[in-house]
Amino acid sequence: MEKHIQTLTIHGGKDEYEPIKSLHPPIYQTVSFEQRGKSVITHRDTELKYSREENPTVMLLEKKLALLEEGEDALCFASGMSAISTTLVHFLGKGDKILMPYESYGTTQKLVKRLAEKFGIEPVFVFPDTEEILKRLDKDIKVLFLETITNPTLKVFDIPRIAEACKETGTTFIVDNTFATPVLYKPLRDGANVVIHSLTKYMVGHADAVGGAVIGDLATTKELWDWRNNFGGILAPFEAFLIDRGLKTLELRMRRHCENALKVARFLKNHPKVEEVLYPSLPESPYHDLAKKLFKDYCAGGVLSFKIKGGRDEVIKFLQNLKMIFTSPSFGAPETIASYPVISAAKQIPPEIREKIGITENLIRLAVGLENAEDIIADLEQALEKAYK
Repeated sequence: MEKHIQTLTIHGGKDEYEPIKSLHPPIYQTVSFEQRGKSVITHRDTELKYSREENPTVMLLEKKLALLEEGEDALCFASGMSAISTTLVHFLGKGDKILMPYESYGTTQKLVKRLAEKFGIEPVFVFPDTEEILKRLDKDIKVLFLETITNPTLKVFDIPRIAEACKETGTTFIVDNTFATPVLYKPLRDGANVVIHSLTKYMVGHADAVGGAVIGDLATTKELWDWRNNFGGILAPFEAFLIDRGLKTLELRMRRHCENALKVARFLKNHPKVEEVLYPSLPESPYHDLAKKLFKDYCAGGVLSFKIKGGRDEVIKFLQNLKMIFTSPSFGAPETIASYPVISAAKQIPPEIREKIGITENLIRLAVGLENAEDIIADLEQALEKAYK
């Protein structure tokens, strides 16, 4: 019988590498494992002998992530960027083209540009729109890399259509599903080849551990395993324990993040100092119907963005007057976090492209937390009032 996601986040992966069968599997905080002529062989046909290669605490988390994203296998890394860089190095070689939207995580864009300079790959950037991606997608594109929901303008891609087109062109389709999580959406189910996560965000859920993951078929993870082993980028056991613990409340947390985000979005769209609210679950969003189709019964995540009247000066005053809401370029924590994209995640994007995408000087990103929505709204209201005094 197939288990529901609420059950998988708690029990998934516990049936292997746990001979004692404790309620909470132990943390294998060790460098090495016994090897008397032969080692324990893992499901990947690798030897369990050294924690740079394999570790039972990490493998438990990997199996759970594979179950949640409906992949055959998963690999965990020391960070989301470690997962991305290892994956791109594996799939791309000299002369290969990678297609990406201009609105992609800034550090990912910087990585791709550095790989182009040093190893001769060719990045191709397009406007973050499904039709623009389909228009440029061709047999010359080796890899397509995009995020389920763009950051910070919350555009939504039609993953099933794009996946179908990638099959026709023979393009490897990699989806960063960090914003949505498998609670909201499972890209592999709709034809993506590989899913990537920054586990640092919603998956751990408490902003107390850094990690990344790649989920896909077993053949791919076996090949990526060699690269991870070479680069030494495996997730540490204690971080794996923290992330596994955080996952147990993922579905509950995502429900609250979504509920709160929608309440906050409705408040902001009616505020006289707010010009525009970007959130796919609002009926007026151009991505509302697609988000409803892809994300089913849930809202479109816990992150929204909004533009206030004025420019940089008003944004800085607004951020400085927040009392409860934390200001930082991150998301996925229990705490509500506000950030200023033009000086953080979107800083790597050229100003003229930022403007075209909609990442303007008056744009604020808000990662809505788990507090009472009325308290979040009260803090926003008083900060908006003071921003214009």
